[in-house]
Amino acid sequence: MNYKIYILAIACFVTGMVELIVGGILDLISKDLHISLSAAGQLITLYSIVFALSGPLLLTATARMERKRLYQSALLVFIVGNVLSMVSPNFMTMVIARVLSAASSALITVLSITMASRMASEEYKARAIGVIFMGVSGSLVLGVPLGMMLGNAFGWRAPFVMITVLSVISLIAIQLFIPKTAPEAAIPLRRQLASLKSGKIIFGQLISVLMLTGHLTLYAYLTPFLQETLHLSPSVLSLFYLLFGIAAVLGGGFGGWVTDKFGAEKSILAIVGVFAVVMFLMPLSTVSLYVCLVVMLVWSALSWSISPSMQSYLIKSAPESSNIQQSLNSSASHVGIAVGSAVGGIVIESSSVYYNAWVGVVFVILALASAVTSIKWKPSRKAASEAAAAARTLH
Repeated sequence: MNYKIYILAIACFVTGMVELIVGGILDLISKDLHISLSAAGQLITLYSIVFALSGPLLLTATARMERKRLYQSALLVFIVGNVLSMVSPNFMTMVIARVLSAASSALITVLSITMASRMASEEYKARAIGVIFMGVSGSLVLGVPLGMMLGNAFGWRAPFVMITVLSVISLIAIQLFIPKTAPEAAIPLRRQLASLKSGKIIFGQLISVLMLTGHLTLYAYLTPFLQETLHLSPSVLSLFYLLFGIAAVLGGGFGGWVTDKFGAEKSILAIVGVFAVVMFLMPLSTVSLYVCLVVMLVWSALSWSISPSMQSYLIKSAPESSNIQQSLNSSASHVGIAVGSAVGGIVIESSSVYYNAWVGVVFVILALASAVTSIKWKPSRKAASEAAAAARTLH
């Protein structure tokens, strides 16, 4: 496979770290900026909302620009956002920085997917897109422990210094190794949304929204949860997050194997169902450090193991608009991240972080209900003919 695709994946990894990296340093940010823990958590919510909305909108708005130049422009805006985060004297400046970082990162991600697909030969197109998604998912789970280690050692601004430096290196690599890429006709947003007319697809996309809502209700506030229940030191906490990240990455590979072995539908039902049980056990497992660690690692592995199953399911359910569904699923995931971190903040403000996991389980159960509904959905003849017509229009 073309090595240039890995350069795009690394750039996605670098830019993707910013989204959840604040999750491990919420306590440091809240103290320094004199805001509540839940307010600091809304920096994740804000980022995810902007990311979810910006990708499709910016890709359509910039359809006529040469892709390499657009990619570099987005990286420059991303660097500006991170520099602003580094020097933020207050919460409002941090909000502006997060908006700039989220919008530019969303554009970088969708550009990487489209450019990687065009760079790869026909037999490697799916694998090329998978490599980009690996960079994105890896950043979401490994960014937190990296941010924690730097934040605890040098202050909460240090992770943004690291990301800024890596972003500059990525910008140079794009300039040196990525060729100019002519723009191609973008699918209008109206047509993208038209692909969601099927109830099967709507409930399918809701699986990702609700699963990640439940997950982030606890994961966005995992640091205060572990501090309150287990009283972990910063060094042990960093180790927990590192193991969590490794388990999540391995879980993605496990999800691919399960999907190939048992099929996407059975895999989704099994993963979401077991995920709900394990997440319910999280607060109960804190009676022992080692029991909690084991439960947390299983929870982490399951959290990202559903991604291959979802991609396979959406492609199978809507082959005529599979590219659109993959893009919309990325937005759906970030909507879930946004809602989950917001709900988690509300739980903390109204009661205790101890209950975040149990509130999150409610959303995971709803995700399971959505999965059952989507899998059993039988389209009408009219819907089937409309889907066929939409496929002809899209192609």
